Amino acid sequence: MSKITVIGTGYVGLVSGAILSDFGHTVICVDIDENKIEGLKNGIIPIFEPGLERIVKNNYYYKRLDFTTDIRSAIENNDVVFIAVGTPPADDGSADLRHVLVAAKDIATHMNGYKVIVNKSTVPVGAGKKVKAVVQSILAEREADHSFDVVSNPEFLREGSAIQDFMHPDRVILGAESDRAINIMKEVYRVLYINETPFVETNLETAEMIKYASNAFLAMKITFINEVANVCEKVGADVQKVAKAMGLDGRIAPKFLHAGPGFGGSCFPKDTRALARIARDCGETMSLVETTVEANERQKMKMVQKILDAMNELADKAIAILGVTFKPNTDDLRDAPSLVILPELAKRGAKLKVYDPAGRKEGDWRFSHIMDSITWCENAYEALEGTDATIILTEWNEFRNLNFEKFKEIGAGEYFFDLRNIYDKKTMLDKGFKYYGVGV
Repeated sequence: MSKITVIGTGYVGLVSGAILSDFGHTVICVDIDENKIEGLKNGIIPIFEPGLERIVKNNYYYKRLDFTTDIRSAIENNDVVFIAVGTPPADDGSADLRHVLVAAKDIATHMNGYKVIVNKSTVPVGAGKKVKAVVQSILAEREADHSFDVVSNPEFLREGSAIQDFMHPDRVILGAESDRAINIMKEVYRVLYINETPFVETNLETAEMIKYASNAFLAMKITFINEVANVCEKVGADVQKVAKAMGLDGRIAPKFLHAGPGFGGSCFPKDTRALARIARDCGETMSLVETTVEANERQKMKMVQKILDAMNELADKAIAILGVTFKPNTDDLRDAPSLVILPELAKRGAKLKVYDPAGRKEGDWRFSHIMDSITWCENAYEALEGTDATIILTEWNEFRNLNFEKFKEIGAGEYFFDLRNIYDKKTMLDKGFKYYGVGV
């Protein structure tokens, strides 16, 4: 079994470290945040991810998984070091590599023998070579003659489904410049390798591009069906039937053909902008990706306009907001459509009664500038009580089976904006609602 260090206990780092320990490896996760590390040692999981708490607690109990702020010992005592720190977007859209390069310096500073340095963070093409150069520079300053390899091993974890995605991936990407590093990484992922998970072995640059190209393609697929939905509304077509028929074509497939208010989260918005920037930096134009970014922002505002067109006046209207996270089964609001839609509604005088099963903690500071217009609620029916309209922004399961008989009892209004198309339009109209979906 391998001895592994994971630098960073954010979403990718914690999920990766926990499951690698569940594969039987000895893993230590490092972070500079002492409070987070102490919390993890006491079973406090800083992110919302179904199933993760059990895996962390179990492997910590059996001493396969540990947490520390002591990066020196974590580097010295382990042979494989994952970099899983944040790469937030810079002002120009490119990925900010500062945290990655700091981690590389730390590794080189404490290196005491051969190490495999694994980029798990989402990094632009060329980042692997930059990490290599930083490590070589620090080793030269130390006059230390230690060999090492850099590997690009991008993650493809969907928030809310990360455990399944890590344990049963569609593929494992290994970008490296030596057979030694590839063989060590196959041992790290031995559980997957013997289960015949496809492994793609390539160079650093190709592995880095695979991550961005994959996410950009999925983002384009979402944006395409959103734009088809907007046309469907104008011509009387039903985007759900259009998407279903499209998805039955094996060349297209049904996943990500779900019309809605636009994509959000930590990956698609950031990665599409970064890929467009990579292209510009090397003298190329990825017009499809750039248009996807622009169209996704338009889609959020189209949802606002849909609500305005239906209700005419929003001043002093009470509106129930069901869901603010960018998708269900996560507490993540990064680039969520709600971050555009709620402020626009508040700007027009609406009073918002908001409920999300996991989004309030982050929502408190994300919406701090419009808190005068927001009332947080403890459940869906509290949010619905005494409102003029309902807006479903996130398709949490508990919103898929609302008790509509209760709507009249609690004074919920007839306007129903189903921005995730989880209800049937005809059924809702028959129940007396003024129903508005996306593309139906």
